[in-house]
Amino acid sequence: MIQTYNQHVVKKGNKSLVLQTIQEYTPISRADIANRTGLNKGTVSSQVSELLKEKLILESGPGVSSGGRRPVMLLFNQLAGYSIGIDIGVNYILGILTDLQGNICNEKMIQFKDLPYEEIIQELFIIVDALVSSTPPSHYGIVGIGIGVPGTVNTDGEILLAPNLNWKNVHLKEVMEQKYNVPIQIENEANAGAYGEKKFGAGKDSDNIIYVSVGIGIGVGLILNGQLYKGNNGFSGEFGHMTIEKDGIKCRCGNQGCWELYASEKALVNSAIQKGIEMEIGQELSLERLNELANNGHKEAINAFEGIGDYLGIGINNIINIFNPEQVIIGNRLASSHRWLEEPIRKKEKHALLTHQKDLSIDFSTLSTHSTALGAAVYASENFLTIDIQEA
Repeated sequence: MIQTYNQHVVKKGNKSLVLQTIQEYTPISRADIANRTGLNKGTVSSQVSELLKEKLILESGPGVSSGGRRPVMLLFNQLAGYSIGIDIGVNYILGILTDLQGNICNEKMIQFKDLPYEEIIQELFIIVDALVSSTPPSHYGIVGIGIGVPGTVNTDGEILLAPNLNWKNVHLKEVMEQKYNVPIQIENEANAGAYGEKKFGAGKDSDNIIYVSVGIGIGVGLILNGQLYKGNNGFSGEFGHMTIEKDGIKCRCGNQGCWELYASEKALVNSAIQKGIEMEIGQELSLERLNELANNGHKEAINAFEGIGDYLGIGINNIINIFNPEQVIIGNRLASSHRWLEEPIRKKEKHALLTHQKDLSIDFSTLSTHSTALGAAVYASENFLTIDIQEA
């Protein structure tokens, strides 16, 4: 029988639905898949047979009987392949190796300062090569690499502008595909971080999330109605460059008074230097050193954090009033300073519209610095599973 286009689409959709159900509810029986999906038992059985042949699922021992023969349970084969997730920061690269369920198997990190594009790419190769060489044997091997970058990325994966890295019109996707010969996903780091928090972190139970990534700069990822919102051309979330001081400091993006100039890790360090802390302690300041000083009761260090917290709260209020989210998650490197940032942010929260404060929670990331890398790894895994089903 000749299969029509519509039949082919339905078959792909059914197979994807069966796999997603097994992945979410593993271990699960064929009968329970039919009950959860609404598919008939014959369709479920057919799709399960294909997925077993493709090594994406496994059969395990019998489950608990509900009155008849004990059912054979199905497991998602999370070790069928592995993904690499990369977070390229302004002064670091974090890489993780995960299985298809997002469990971290290995990680590597490199820190640097003021490197040009060519040298950052060489550092990136070192990270990826190390993760590839550490990958356990599997049926599919490395199924893809996801990369989060602190900049504007179009829907084709081209990095149009990453001002804090001095990158413009960078074709990193092509470079990586040529070297590693696997699918490459390039995404804005805040979008990837938002997705990581939704899948694995503080946002698992929310459908309307504002993820604020606070590092050297600030990016915002938007989960609206359970889906990542990327805007018309993929450029949404550039709230780090919204004007917060009308005649403020000049930004690398060309604007003045951008939010990230007043509420980021870089702004924190600059504020501490202006307060004379660097001269007082006789060493170069960093976020880690300021956390240490604040934890030891250093008043000026605590004041620096509180000042940054005030500006963070102002920007977050603007976003709350626009999107009316159920949850705001503050992540990336400044999540480690939640002890000193939480109170000033919550004070500013009270200035949001009363209607928007209802049922709103403001939380700090449970994944800390790993949100973006995990989100990027999930992009790679999901892309592989989608392609595998389409081509089967």
